[in-house]
Amino acid sequence: MSKKEINVADFKINEKDTGSADYQIALLTVRILELTEHLKIHKKDASSRRGLLRLVARRRKLGEYLKGQSEDRYQKVISGLGLRK
Repeated sequence: MSKKEINVADFKINEKDTGSADYQIALLTVRILELTEHLKIHKKDASSRRGLLRLVARRRKLGEYLKGQSEDRYQKVISGLGLRK
């Protein structure tokens, strides 16, 4: 899934939502896709690779939190973003 295919506004719970786990996971996914494209070009950029790993870890933790809170919302986010479990 490319960055252009993800509409993060679809993951907001309400209009003013900026902090829900659903929305944060969607934003992190966009940033992860951007960094992945960057690292395809700049293979030796170790600091960006470290940042990418931190973002992936944060997204994973948010996913675990969301799964504990609401299985339905978790499944919606996972399927909407095309992520693996």
